[in-house]
Formats: sequence, C-alpha cells, structure tokens
Amino acid sequence: MHGEPQKEHQWLQRLVGEWTFEGECSMGPDQPPMKSTGSEVVRSLGGLWTIGEGQGEMEGDSSCRSIMTLGYDPQTKRFVGTFIASVMTRLWVYDGSLDATEKVLTLDTEGPKFTGEGLAKYQDIIEFISDDQRTLSS
Repeated sequence: MHGEPQKEHQWLQRLVGEWTFEGECSMGPDQPPMKSTGSEVVRSLGGLWTIGEGQGEMEGDSSCRSIMTLGYDPQTKRFVGTFIASVMTRLWVYDGSLDATEKVLTLDTEGPKFTGEGLAKYQDIIEFISDDQRTLSS
C-alpha cells in the first residue's frame, strides 16, 4: 500500500529541522519547577512521518534523550504517533487532531499517574507561534 501525502502530512513537515528548547516542568505542588534545555532534530520519513530526536539537560546534572514519531492516518482522519524517553519505560501512543486555525496539534495519550498507581489521560500540545518558533505543552 502506497500512501500519498495529505495536507495534514504537509503540516507535520513544518516540524522538520533543528530546534533548541527551554523547558520548565512542575514536579508537584510542594516542589519548585525543574528547568531544562536542549535540542531536537526532526527529519521526514517519506513525507508521511516525522521523527524527532531530542536531547536535553535538566537541573541537577540529569540528561534525557527522546524520540517522537508523528504521522497522519487518512482512514481515521487522526494524527498518530509515539514518544519514548531514556528516563522512562513507557511507550506513549498518540491520537490527535489539528485545531481549526491549523496552528495547534493536540495529541491525546495515556500513561502512569504521577502518584504511581493506575493510569491517567494526558495531552501534548504543539503550537506554532511562527515558522521558526513553536511551543510544546504537556
């Protein structure tokens, strides 16, 4: 089966390139936010998928590497993908959609609760501010 790129695949190609980031993560209500910096290289796989390989440094001399894959399934009309990181054992599976402005991609996923028991629903949200600036909120 040969897939032809749709406009949604073309939207994902906006992610292709070399990116730098600064981040802040809340570790709980009684703890200060953890800051991180790093870079991500995103490449295209056949114009249908993107593969983002990230590396970052967190406060306390901790490092992390990650891989995010994103694509679009024309049959389900949904964005799909995965996320893995060197600091966790979970394979996060994405199911998402683009907003009407075509600037915000919301990716739904499920993973372990921060309390350690059971699963919870999460979202990763990619928003393009401009062609060379974007945000990722989790």
